[in-house]
Amino acid sequence: MTSMHTDTAQPPAEPLLDTLRAAVPGGEVKDRNIDRIAYGSDASHYALVPRAVVVARDSADVASLFRASAAAGVPLTFRSGGTSLSGQGVTDGILVDTRRHFRSVDVMDGGARVRVQPGVTVRQVNARLAPLGYRLGPDPASETACTIGGVIANNSSGMSCGTEFNTYRTIQSMVFVLPSGVVIDSAAHDADAHLHAREPDLHEGLLRLAALVKADPDAVRTIRLQFSMKNTMGYGLNALLDYERAIDILVHLIVGSEGTLAHVAEATFETVPVLPHAATGLLIFPELRAATDALEALRDSGAVALELLDRASLRVAQSDPTVDPLLRSLTIDRHAALLVEYQEASAEALVQRRAQADPAIGGLPLARSAALSSDAAARRRLWRLRKGLYAAVAGTRPPGTTALLEDIAVPVQALSRTCEELTALLARRGYEGSVIFGHARDGNIHFMLTERFAERGQVDRYARFTEEMVDLVLAEGGTLKAEHGTGRVMAPYVRRQYGDALYEVMREIKRLCDPAGLLNPGVVISDDPQTHLRHLKVTPTVDPQIDRCVECGYCEPVCPSRNLTTTPRQRITLLRAINTARTTDPALTAELERDYGYAGIDTCAADGMCQTSCPVSINTGDVVKRLRAQRTGPGEQWAWRTAARHWHGATRAAASALTLASRLPNVTTRASQAGRALLGADTIPLWTPDLPSGGQRRPAASAPLHASAVFFAACTGSIFGPPDGAPGASRAFLSLCRKAGVEMVVPAGLDSLCCATPWQSKGFTDGYEQMRARVVPVLLAASRNGDLPIVCDASSCTEGLEQLLSDPAGHGQLRVVDAVSFVHAQLLPRLAVTSRLDSLALHPTCSSTRLGINDTLSRLANVVATTVRVSEDWSCCAFAGDRGLLHPELTASATASEADDVAGTPAAAYVSCNRTCEVGMSRAVGHTYRHLIELVDEVTAPRSEVQ
Repeated sequence: MTSMHTDTAQPPAEPLLDTLRAAVPGGEVKDRNIDRIAYGSDASHYALVPRAVVVARDSADVASLFRASAAAGVPLTFRSGGTSLSGQGVTDGILVDTRRHFRSVDVMDGGARVRVQPGVTVRQVNARLAPLGYRLGPDPASETACTIGGVIANNSSGMSCGTEFNTYRTIQSMVFVLPSGVVIDSAAHDADAHLHAREPDLHEGLLRLAALVKADPDAVRTIRLQFSMKNTMGYGLNALLDYERAIDILVHLIVGSEGTLAHVAEATFETVPVLPHAATGLLIFPELRAATDALEALRDSGAVALELLDRASLRVAQSDPTVDPLLRSLTIDRHAALLVEYQEASAEALVQRRAQADPAIGGLPLARSAALSSDAAARRRLWRLRKGLYAAVAGTRPPGTTALLEDIAVPVQALSRTCEELTALLARRGYEGSVIFGHARDGNIHFMLTERFAERGQVDRYARFTEEMVDLVLAEGGTLKAEHGTGRVMAPYVRRQYGDALYEVMREIKRLCDPAGLLNPGVVISDDPQTHLRHLKVTPTVDPQIDRCVECGYCEPVCPSRNLTTTPRQRITLLRAINTARTTDPALTAELERDYGYAGIDTCAADGMCQTSCPVSINTGDVVKRLRAQRTGPGEQWAWRTAARHWHGATRAAASALTLASRLPNVTTRASQAGRALLGADTIPLWTPDLPSGGQRRPAASAPLHASAVFFAACTGSIFGPPDGAPGASRAFLSLCRKAGVEMVVPAGLDSLCCATPWQSKGFTDGYEQMRARVVPVLLAASRNGDLPIVCDASSCTEGLEQLLSDPAGHGQLRVVDAVSFVHAQLLPRLAVTSRLDSLALHPTCSSTRLGINDTLSRLANVVATTVRVSEDWSCCAFAGDRGLLHPELTASATASEADDVAGTPAAAYVSCNRTCEVGMSRAVGHTYRHLIELVDEVTAPRSEVQ
């Protein structure tokens, strides 16, 4: 047993690094310990530290890296989203990142086909297809984070695609690179001939193996039986039966090969139509067998999803405060449930489907049931119940334990017995709190357990459990891996599942494709019976919030620094490594802490977007803020306490400095550069000529008797002035209020108040508390003890006020509303739209996302313009108050994809809902961004005047 946190693996020797740099001249080769450890962990319970990490840019890089790997005799593994659960994406050799640059999506035939590269996530592809009424066939639960590379590597399926629409069935062609460096496009008319010419042994060997298998009735019977179920165990031997040409056999063997046969540089999928009309219900049965006995009738009634929840799952689900009262009031004994869903292309078809399904459901021996519903909110609650199980169990596991989410499949008729025996096995081995759930329609179930791999006795327990679980599943005629891939966890058991003859076929497939055995060794097939017990991930306790992290990687696609330094998962992985190194390796500790300052702390936007995607709701930004607080010295704390006491003077000084700087650009640029060189980049902002002049004072105090709300104009608008000739968000908002006949209270002393986000994000806790103490009484008085809502005109400040006031000391009775929501709900009905723009480019923000107002933001934008476009590549701009001034490289990296996309589609105007984000996006895109409210003011008039 080894652990990434105590073993940094073999350091990269200079000859290896020289070879890799020569292979990708101008490319990125990472060899620092911080980078190697950051990439050494994925969503599985395995951890290995690579000797070096290389960011590949294209197929030519991959081919060169294959040659470099062979020359050095060092194994090579590809890594993309890192969401695999079985250890496919970790290595102690060369790790090649194929996520950053392999990101093209080409929609074809009106959406009926799509050509994609491996670094794009499933959700990103589906976002391109959705307007055309199509989606990818595979629908894994990790769609927000898992990439097409992983989908192909693992032959992904999911909730409702079964085996009919999985990757194997829907992939049409691919461009792949063999370990020899040969690149093949299987869509080319001469692809088979090209394969034969460049790789004659491989071509002839595949045809020989296909003939051998087809001539053996027992082999054919075994393969057909195994692949009648969801099955990702071993190589996809059904390809030897399903296809005649060597090129087609190879393409479908590469699917599900987990990066052990070739690298897929591009793939073309046949898509499936979206069925937009759905009805979902929860059927609760008195016992598990009654639920599984109902599967055939429900499947025959047309259900596309039948998700099983055992009694342990139901007990866990009851702890969710949003759970349906039906389940909350149930006293669970031996109960089990099926979440059932029907989908159709039209509302009429769904009505007919429900009419056919009602008799089937009505004849079931139900304890209780939630009636089928097409209401979006009701359906979301039910799916949250199912999808939230992983989070509920993983998030409450004991500190220091590692979470394992496993899956199996058995014939549906054996499902009840298998679940009962698996439940008994988990209890016998002492795995308390484990749950069993999954895709009952396919006989595919998942189960989760937690283990403490730092202790030898616990590893032995896990080993015994695994042996008994393997015996149980194989005795039922099942497969040991249905969806998650063989990886390392089941590689020693492939021979037992398929038998000696077919296992030797798999070994020959590996030898034909990868004669040197350097491509992701130890994955899919292994002759080492202990390989699944090596390199197990040890999870040290660090921090109550960090300890809940399961390193799944769901946070990474939304992280602004993902392509610059580290992601939330990597920040946590590194903190765990630092914690362990403190007791074992002082030199490594010092090195990691030094490098973590920039990679983990300085370049974190602390925007909280990671929490929106995290299954256990971790906000890594909060952790970073605490780390920043630990780094601040007494002098800095004093300076920011002073700023809190004199905030009006501080903001006016900043505004004046910006105005002066715009008049003396050359002097200011040189001065800021010199200051950064002297005092550090995280202390002195970098001024550039694209920054605006200073803003104006906030609105004067007013307290009308019949006010509808309190207006808390954000101080960011008073620091950063609006674009030339624009009124700014605050003035535009008050103009809309006047036109709508709505009066607002403006608090006295507003110029001296702030939402306190600057202090919080920088870790200046004393100043934060001081500002809170000033803001709360003012807003209590202005809002008449909470009778009036508080409206703010910058989304980040709205969120900041919410946090400031939600604390028990902050008087949670004070309600905060973003100006976007207030304008849409309260002012727009009293206004008339007098003109509209042709087009509008809209940039939502991290704060508007966390506030849940993006839909409202889009609706308000559609009032202003005929066509509103939100880039499919949009993400947090990472300007983060002054973070974009301190580290402009962070904002440049975070906005790169969105900026390219927006620049390629010109619009009549460019808008957002937060002043600093507008500054950051203006710099990134090269077009001036304004607050959406300013445009609403320009295109509206009092309704009475128009009528």
